[in-house]
Amino acid sequence: MKILVQKGKLQDNKSQAIILAMFQDQKKLTGTSLSVDQASHGLISGFLKNDDFSGKPSQIAVIYTCGAIPAQRIALVGLGKKSEVNAERVRAAFSKVMQYLRNINVKKAVTYLDFNLLPREKNKIVQAMVEGVLLGLYQYTPYKTVGREDIREMEQLNIVADESKYSSVSAEVKEVQTIVDAVCLARDLVSTPANEMTPSILAFKAKEIARRNNVTCKIIDRAGMKKLGMNSLLGVAAGSKEEPKFIILEYKGGKKDKAPVVLVGKGLTFDSGGISLKPAEKMDEMKSDMAGGAAVMATIIAAADLRLPINLVSLIPATENMPGGLALKPGDILKSYCGKTIEVINTDAEGRLILADALSYASIYKPAAVIDIATLTGACVIALGDDLIGMLGKDEKLKAQIKKAAKSTGEEVWELPLWDNYSELIKSDIADYKNTGGRVAGTITGALFLSKFVGDYPWVHLDIAGPAWSGKDKPYIPKGASGVAVRLLVEYLRNT
Repeated sequence: MKILVQKGKLQDNKSQAIILAMFQDQKKLTGTSLSVDQASHGLISGFLKNDDFSGKPSQIAVIYTCGAIPAQRIALVGLGKKSEVNAERVRAAFSKVMQYLRNINVKKAVTYLDFNLLPREKNKIVQAMVEGVLLGLYQYTPYKTVGREDIREMEQLNIVADESKYSSVSAEVKEVQTIVDAVCLARDLVSTPANEMTPSILAFKAKEIARRNNVTCKIIDRAGMKKLGMNSLLGVAAGSKEEPKFIILEYKGGKKDKAPVVLVGKGLTFDSGGISLKPAEKMDEMKSDMAGGAAVMATIIAAADLRLPINLVSLIPATENMPGGLALKPGDILKSYCGKTIEVINTDAEGRLILADALSYASIYKPAAVIDIATLTGACVIALGDDLIGMLGKDEKLKAQIKKAAKSTGEEVWELPLWDNYSELIKSDIADYKNTGGRVAGTITGALFLSKFVGDYPWVHLDIAGPAWSGKDKPYIPKGASGVAVRLLVEYLRNT
C-alpha cells in the first residue's frame, strides 16, 4: 500500500474517506476537526450530540457526507483520554480504522498529521501512524485460491501535512515504510510453511538480500560446518534430510575499522522436537521456530536500505529438527565449535545447541556487541505471556540501550536475572554442560547455557517465544507471525 504526503486542506480532499482521530475527553472540536465540521455544515458535531461515539481507544464511527464535502465518508477513531495517549494507542487506532475501512471496501483514504495527538511524544506521531496503518493491514495470502477475488486491499493513504513540515514528514514516512517493509518480510518468512521454507530456501532468500549495496552473503554447508567443528549444529540437523545451512550476512556501512554489531538468530525452519517429540497439538506452528533468524535477516535489510553508518553481521544457523534414523538422541554428547562438550538431555532443547556454535563463531568478528534472538523457551511464555520479550544479559549498558529501543517501538522487553547460581542446574556429570536444566527457571538456565559460549564481549539474549507468533488478532499484529524484534533492533542500531 502507498502512503503519500500532500499539502492542502483535509476538508477539500476528494477521497473515499477522511480519517479523524479524537480524544475521549474532547469537549469540543478544534483545529482540523473543526474545519472539516464547518465545511460539512456540522456533520461531525451533530453526530457527536447523539452520544454514538465517545472516543474510547480504537472506537470507530463512520459518517456519510452525502456530498456536503468532496470526501464520501468521515471516519472517526478514538484515542482514549488525552492524558493516557501514547504511541501504542496511536498505532492501534490507525490500524483498526484502516482495517475497518478495508472491510467496507474503501481503497483510498486521507488523514491529517496532527502533532497534538501525541502531546508528550510529538516526534513519534508520524512513526506511530504509519506503523499502525501498514502493520495492521498486513495479510498473508499467497496460498489462498478459493475466494481469492474476495480478498480486499487498501491501496493508498494520503497524509495532509502543513507546508512547513512537508519535506521532513515525507522523509520520515519513507524511513518508516522501509522499516515496516522489513518487518513484513520477516512475517512472510515465518508464515511460509516448512515445506516451502527449508534451510536451503532460507539461504537463497539471504542471497537475494545480498543484492543490496554494501551487503554480502556467505553460506556454509554441511561439509564446511564439519570442517569448522560445528558439531552442535550438525547434531541437531542429523535427523533431517534437509541440508543445514549456516547463513552469514554482512552489511558494511561504517568505517572499516569499526567493530560490528553481530546479530544471531535461531533458524529452525521446522521443529518437531526430534526424538523428544513434541505433542501433535500446535506442532504446525513450529514453522515459526525460525522467527529469530527471520528477524536478523530483516534487520540487515532495513539497515542497508536506511544506509545506517554502522557495520552489522547477521548469523543464522538454519536447520530442521526431525526424528530420523540418524537423529540426535537423549544421552548423546556433542563437541561444539569452541571445543566445549554438551550432553543432550532433551532433543527438543535444540535451539540453544545451534546457537552455541553461532555465538562462538561470532567472536571471529571481535564485535562491539552481540545480540541473539530466539524462540528459545516455552518457560518464557509461562513467565511473561504472549506479548513480552524476555531479556537476559550481563552488560548493563547494552541492556539499557535495548530497553530504550523497546520502549520507543512498543516491542517491550522484561529483564530476567542471569543468576550464576543456577549454572549448577546445567552442569553435566560426563560432559561440560547439559542442554537443559529441567523445568525450573527454564528461561534463565537456557540463557545461562548460551552464556557459556559467548566470549568477552557485550551480549544480550532476547527470548521471543511469546510474541513471535500470535494465536489471535492484536491491534496492529494480525493473527500469525508478528515480525517481532525487527523494529526494536533497528531502533537500537539507529541509536548506536
